[in-house]
Amino acid sequence: MRLSLSPEDQAFRDEMRTFFTTRVPQSIRDAVAAHRELTKEQFVEAQQVLNAAGLAVPHWPVEWGGRDWTPLQRHIWREEMQLAGVPEPLAFNASMIGPVIATFGSQEQKERFLPATANLDIWWCQGFSEPDAGSDLASLRTTAVRDGDDWVVNGQKTWTTLGQHADWIFCLVRTDPTADKRQRGISLLLFPMDSPGVTLRPIELLDGGFEVNEVFFEDVRVPAENLVGEENHGWDYAKFLLGNERVGIARIGSTKRMLVEAKEHARGITANGAPLSEDPYLRARIAEIENELLALELTALRVVANSAGGRPHPASSVLKLRGSELQQAATELLVDVAGPLSVASFAGEDSDVPDWAQVAAPNYLNYRKVSIYGGSNEVQRTIIAGSILGL
Repeated sequence: MRLSLSPEDQAFRDEMRTFFTTRVPQSIRDAVAAHRELTKEQFVEAQQVLNAAGLAVPHWPVEWGGRDWTPLQRHIWREEMQLAGVPEPLAFNASMIGPVIATFGSQEQKERFLPATANLDIWWCQGFSEPDAGSDLASLRTTAVRDGDDWVVNGQKTWTTLGQHADWIFCLVRTDPTADKRQRGISLLLFPMDSPGVTLRPIELLDGGFEVNEVFFEDVRVPAENLVGEENHGWDYAKFLLGNERVGIARIGSTKRMLVEAKEHARGITANGAPLSEDPYLRARIAEIENELLALELTALRVVANSAGGRPHPASSVLKLRGSELQQAATELLVDVAGPLSVASFAGEDSDVPDWAQVAAPNYLNYRKVSIYGGSNEVQRTIIAGSILGL
């Protein structure tokens, strides 16, 4: 089974494919294809190329850089970008705080932040999770107390991805500790990462990288004008934000690309006197992942098509759950294709082990995160049970 496109949508796919493979610098695309860590400068350059062509934030309102595309066109845009090895627009900007400001922010906030957010002139990071408030985010303890024209913020956030690059943070804080429900006493504040009282500390991950951070706040003064929407309504904005995050979190195009890589590498490896690509078990395993991925793609199209008024559909939790599982399955497949070569993760520049095999195990380890961030898969199952199945 394959998706069949109309002539108009096929022309749109060709347009996107041509742009992504010719306009984004090859050096950046090569780094993505090789699963190498991108520099901040490479992220910014790629997004600014997209934004200059009106392709960075097509799901935003048209007045702020969006495009009046159909749900299928948005899906094609994202998939072709992933297949071409183009870094996606920074999620914290394009999929998280940007849509929140566009929907709930004041006119002044929209004018101040949205153009810079789309162009990555401001790099945002997410201040949600805390040591005792991860999946149970409503338990957050970071506080903001009103003092004249400012909010004074104290507390700690953790797992702040790419916070070392960030210029600003969007931060959930508790503004009413006496609220009858924990969710009703939370607000959303915006402030610079170089504000007095903000301290960032890196966390080393299982793969040896420094992708996430702890962030500490000690009497950080935030102007009252940087409150998004209404006081004590931050939980509503957080749910909206996380729903948007989960729509794109399936990364179907990226998983397709990993499967193509696995097949290509398997053809170059000999096992029992024959190419590994001819092994019936491996072929069945790849076919199973491909079929699951097609089912997920069809689900993704239904989710986007039924997201009324731009608000995420509850089934976005299905995308997050199954998409993360298939991403992990693809990284595990690459490790198994590499076999003993995958243990050469730290072989060094003089090693004759192929680059793809050297990064297979670190990528496998790094991708354990995808079933945690954006709301853990256990939480997604609870959402699916209640919101979709009515259990």
